[in-house]
Amino acid sequence: MSIDFNSLLQGQLSEDLIEQFSQQLGGVEKEKTATAATAIVSTLTAALARNASKPEGAEALANALERDHDGSILDNIMGFIGGNQEPEPAQSKALDGMGILSHLLGDKQNTAVSMISQLSGLGGEQTNSLMSMLAPVVMGALGRQKRQQGLDVGGLVSLLSGGVSQSKSQNPMLNMAMSFLDSDGDGSIMDDIGGMGVNLLKGFFGKK
Repeated sequence: MSIDFNSLLQGQLSEDLIEQFSQQLGGVEKEKTATAATAIVSTLTAALARNASKPEGAEALANALERDHDGSILDNIMGFIGGNQEPEPAQSKALDGMGILSHLLGDKQNTAVSMISQLSGLGGEQTNSLMSMLAPVVMGALGRQKRQQGLDVGGLVSLLSGGVSQSKSQNPMLNMAMSFLDSDGDGSIMDDIGGMGVNLLKGFFGKK
């Protein structure tokens, strides 16, 4: 049975981590932070799967993981988020959240920020900051899976596409992220989000 990579990532979003994110964003409501974090993880998972669906994209991703993302960030996420982890020079690309977002989302990054901001209720700058904190975590988790499972390029593609396929039926945000990434920018997806509100992801956080 293939690993559901999106669910694996969502499992990293512990209550303590959400609390840490909220503090880093200026003490915002945890529910808003949790909603935004889940939306960001879904969006980045969808972007990874989309980019890896093309041979040149899959090869570039595999090379980036091999070179820069060994998964060690997962050993001390709280330290990284809190700024207590002193990065080694070799980790500069691994921890460069804005650089990762630029590669994954390209010219759709600003629209993604607006989409997630509308959905969660966070401000645009707060959403952008949270995205930049989560992007290295997502890449680290993928890099760790690549190493633990010994994945080649084909295995990496299967992991991402399989994770998206398994999660789409239970994660409406993942469906919307895929639609957003494939849209032509006519605004229709944003209109849909405006009518959804925070309650879309309420089920993910009812236990917290």
